[in-house]
Amino acid sequence: MSRISRLPSSLLRVAACTGVAALALTACGSGSGSDSANAGSGSVKVGLITKTDTNPFFVKMKEGAEKAAKEHGVELSTAAGKFDGDNAGQVTAIENMVAAGVKGILITPSDSKAIVPAIEKAKAKGVLVIALDTPTDPESAVDALFATDNLKAGELIGEYAKAAMKGKTAKIATLDLAPGVSVGVQRHDGFLKGFGATDKDVVCAQDTGGDQAKGQTAMENCLQKAPDINVVYTINEPAALGAYTALKAKGREKDVLIVSVDGGCTGTQAVKDGKIAATSQQYPLKMAAEGVKAVATYAKDGKKASGYTDTGVTLITDKAQDGVTSKDTAYGLENCWG
Repeated sequence: MSRISRLPSSLLRVAACTGVAALALTACGSGSGSDSANAGSGSVKVGLITKTDTNPFFVKMKEGAEKAAKEHGVELSTAAGKFDGDNAGQVTAIENMVAAGVKGILITPSDSKAIVPAIEKAKAKGVLVIALDTPTDPESAVDALFATDNLKAGELIGEYAKAAMKGKTAKIATLDLAPGVSVGVQRHDGFLKGFGATDKDVVCAQDTGGDQAKGQTAMENCLQKAPDINVVYTINEPAALGAYTALKAKGREKDVLIVSVDGGCTGTQAVKDGKIAATSQQYPLKMAAEGVKAVATYAKDGKKASGYTDTGVTLITDKAQDGVTSKDTAYGLENCWG
């Protein structure tokens, strides 16, 4: 799966490219400005396909890809689904990019399993395909994966929540992503593992699509079902902030522990402000930069990236708990989505 208040000029160029039509193939990156001579028909083309072009996480990912494309002298094209879960849109984007002659495609799959046939067709055409952030199902469907260890990210906030409860009986609500998305499953399972719980211990589970408004609705539904909820796991920080809004409306924001994953700048600020107790910070800019570099290397010497590269995760909180390694929000804000 609202986090960035001001976008740098390079990011605005990317937003301009993707904003015209989310699924239209659009040249960006090194093809703009003074580097246009390097982005002609003979240049190496790299495609980036994200789940959406509105989620700040993916906006930051595009920023990393654009910067890396300029550094490596390749031409970047971007596309995105119309919404989180838009597999058909991503399939169309892959087909368009292959037709445009890309050397490699970087993709955050909206549906980890349904996207596989389109990826296999691209690979059959000699295109290097790398998953970013979200693994495919099976993971081996792509040549390589650059991503957070999402199971570990979930475990970290689960361990933190367990320690923060200090032996009190937990009434857990989980605000998840959507069926069929591996990143959501891994974070959910990791949280339960870290907390030492199972799905039987969850009093309310709702899908949010990682959306703030849906997160608020989901939390409202959970409070109706189980008013005594005191621990809330959320798939990401927009969902967490939606949950916080619903809890505040009921006067419960002070006595319910909210933990999340992403570590975006707005989300980290929410930790500092006390709205979220802790979050697992990941690094999308690094994922994209490493992906572009891998395609540039493949184009240069034919060497394919392979396997899984862990791009790191850090627990961020200002209320450290014994036995749980963490860093404070000062570190988090300095490194949010680097």
